[in-house]
Amino acid sequence: MIRVLLADDDAMVRAGVRAILGKAGDIEVLAEAADGREAVELCRARRPDVALLDIRMPRLDGLGAAAELRKIMPEVAVVMLTTFSEDEYIVAALDGGASGFLLKSGDPYELMAAVRAAHGGAAYLSPRIARRVIERLSGGATTRKATARERVAQLAPRERDVLGLIGAGLSNAEIAGRLFLVEGTVKAYVSSVLVRLEVKNRVQAAILAYEAGLVP
Repeated sequence: MIRVLLADDDAMVRAGVRAILGKAGDIEVLAEAADGREAVELCRARRPDVALLDIRMPRLDGLGAAAELRKIMPEVAVVMLTTFSEDEYIVAALDGGASGFLLKSGDPYELMAAVRAAHGGAAYLSPRIARRVIERLSGGATTRKATARERVAQLAPRERDVLGLIGAGLSNAEIAGRLFLVEGTVKAYVSSVLVRLEVKNRVQAAILAYEAGLVP
């Protein structure tokens, strides 16, 4: 069972997310918080597998909570909940170590998929968010795509395969199954890809995979 800490200052949003995750069968909402400070305290006390954090909350926002959790409980995977109006927060959070980004108005099955992906050590980026982030980051979309393709071109063919599957949100185990490799070999490929592309985490790698056209 995947244990989730849910943090959002809107009680109705928490109720909706809790109801969706309750239908998953393999996900349990362990605790709920109304702000980022409470979320960090509850994570210390309850030790969830995944923290599902709203980006904007009182006392301590989701970015601040994610940063604290990365320092004190790096084993907790963080998935951020956002809206289309918060692009600047998403861009800032790319350096925050979050395992996923989801729209509150997105498909309920994306929520389940993101929690499972984060728990499995994978990155999950809602396709609609990926497009928005790429658009916001790009001074010129054509130039950015060309730069991404140049960076990806330095990878070996198998590394490009792995990068594309990271962009698609697959975990190491799923990538191993797709490419007929053992999971340890996939972990080595992932580490190599992050180093060679000079990105800090799987979410940044996923963005690059989108920009380079490796993900439909």
